[in-house]
Amino acid sequence: MRMEQVKAELERWGEVIVTLASGRKFELHIGDTEFDLQNRVIRITGPAAHFVLDGDEIEHVEMHFSHPME
Repeated sequence: MRMEQVKAELERWGEVIVTLASGRKFELHIGDTEFDLQNRVIRITGPAAHFVLDGDEIEHVEMHFSHPME
């Protein structure tokens, strides 16, 4: 999936879960995600680390719905 589409879905929904080609999943929030279209990377800030993802290795995007914490 092209990262432009991932960016559009995140802007539409505000929060998404993406699955990379490796199978690893990341939760993206609109407030802490940066899309670098020139270098084709997605930068995210997590509670304990910063991540740089290959923007064109996204295989799947899920809408993340609100839910109670257990």
